[in-house]
Amino acid sequence: MAADREGGARRRPGRAAAYAACGVVLLAGCASMPDSGDLRGVESTPRQDTQVRVFAMPPHEDASSSEIVSGFLEALTSDDPDYEIARMYLTKEASENWRPLVSTMVLADGPSADNDRLGGREETDNLSYTLSGTKVATVDGQQSYSPASGEYSESMHLTRDKKTKQWRIDVPPRGVVVGRSDFQRNYMSVDKYYFATNTTLGTSPHTAAVADPVYVRRNVDPMTQTVRSLLKGPTSWLNPVVRSSFPTGTALKGVTTLTPDDQNRLTVPLNDKAARVGPTKCNEMAAQLLFTLQNLTPTVDEVVLKAGGRQLCTSNGEQAEAVATRGSVERADYLYLLDDKHRLVRLAAATNGTSPDPVPGALGDGGTQLKSAAVSRDEDMAAGVGLDGKNLYVGALVAGGPLGDPELTSAGKTEDERLSAPSWDAQGDLWVADRDPDNPRLLLLKEGVGDPVVVKTPPGLEGRIESVRVAADGVRIALVVKQGDKSSLLIGRIERGEDGKSGERSAVSVHELRSATPELEEVTAMSWAGDSRLVVVGREKGGVQTLRYVQVDGSTPEGPAPAALSGVKEITASEDARLPLVGYSEDGVVRLPSGAQWQKVVADGMAPVYPG
Repeated sequence: MAADREGGARRRPGRAAAYAACGVVLLAGCASMPDSGDLRGVESTPRQDTQVRVFAMPPHEDASSSEIVSGFLEALTSDDPDYEIARMYLTKEASENWRPLVSTMVLADGPSADNDRLGGREETDNLSYTLSGTKVATVDGQQSYSPASGEYSESMHLTRDKKTKQWRIDVPPRGVVVGRSDFQRNYMSVDKYYFATNTTLGTSPHTAAVADPVYVRRNVDPMTQTVRSLLKGPTSWLNPVVRSSFPTGTALKGVTTLTPDDQNRLTVPLNDKAARVGPTKCNEMAAQLLFTLQNLTPTVDEVVLKAGGRQLCTSNGEQAEAVATRGSVERADYLYLLDDKHRLVRLAAATNGTSPDPVPGALGDGGTQLKSAAVSRDEDMAAGVGLDGKNLYVGALVAGGPLGDPELTSAGKTEDERLSAPSWDAQGDLWVADRDPDNPRLLLLKEGVGDPVVVKTPPGLEGRIESVRVAADGVRIALVVKQGDKSSLLIGRIERGEDGKSGERSAVSVHELRSATPELEEVTAMSWAGDSRLVVVGREKGGVQTLRYVQVDGSTPEGPAPAALSGVKEITASEDARLPLVGYSEDGVVRLPSGAQWQKVVADGMAPVYPG
């Protein structure tokens, strides 16, 4: 538990005890183990609370001030649900006022605690300690993660009770302070789901479900934590572009913990705020719950919503998918790439094929050589940038489909100063960056044609947009922005509104760009690889090229990184994790099937892309 803690104020053995409350569950699981024959995989339905939980020890009699500080910091890393043990290190008034859930500060190596009194002597009844360390991230009161940097320093004050002579903390730090390894052990990322407001409501497949990642405590009833967080609404960053079907003020009623039954059915009792919702609204609420809980655990197949003394509705996964679509369950039909003739070709996405066929239409006949391409999410349209990067062409993927004049032309002087690879959003609109140093712009073409709309970017955006990828939900955009010798991956929120001048054309803007790769000095390629995950090719300062997954909030997802691949030039992934990662490297176009190593697809191909 004390993996991050070092220093004199925190060296104290035996400060924590581990309780294996799950022993009965583990023993029960052994009943499925065969006692003869070959070993075989056994299908099981894992339940919650099967992990060892770690609790801190309360302060002992006559503990020194340094032991009080050490014990308090260790208690912050325990699995105590309400931090009751940590509060024992505080004065009564401080305990009543302390709000541990207001924020969590994550430090690289855990907080150092230094006595502000030279020599650490305790002749007085008041002492101050300074907590310090290197910031890694913060988790706010909405459980939203944000990368952080710089030095952390906060004062903590102790006082000795005049009657009992016991040291206690009367000015604790704001929220919780933990080291990175303790944070990774104690917390887990979970995607909550809401509905995009820029898509048609209540109709499939036009209603898009949007992932909103938050961090919950891993061993403190994460299912109930997650549902409570979902009911409170989206995080402030995502809130302007999504909606929740739960009425404002909806909360759990009459339960402290949620547990699915032996049929994998979860009953969720709600307060009277939800008592009068109709069937359509209730089905949307149930879909939000199922999407969220199935992201957390495989133990929920169905949800039952209750309020006002009656059952509102029930929903299973199939019914939820009829309410809204998620990128992670929409499987692409084809993988697309450019062949040695620079024409657009395709392979069936879910196969191991190595002989691509030209796409139907003008972009597949080789009449116009391409440098990069993108295919709409319905796989009916394609866009390609000419070999010199100057012109953008758009054509239908139908036999005999013509290719007209370029939809867009860049005035950049060199290939690298012209058009980026394009990207299609969920509404069928086409995005591309013009990298002309004299007129850098992020552009959108409605349905891929017509006059481009200049997308407004946040004031003060420094650097030039090098590449663009829009998420399947249509409300988030990933941009690689280059400034000098450095390039970073930024995630922005897409907002659409009416242009006051014309009243007909929508004004489109990107807001609140935030870094998804704070540890990388250079990002050379990226792709969406899940509802809240991307795969990136980049390099840390002084390091070598690396291939890794990152979360949209800048945190590192659990699980292994992709297998190493040398000389990666481009990378593409589907939000559907069942489809393999595909790259363009010094070995040509290669794919990474699940549980396997990189395999060559086409030796002389390039620019692989899934739809989007």
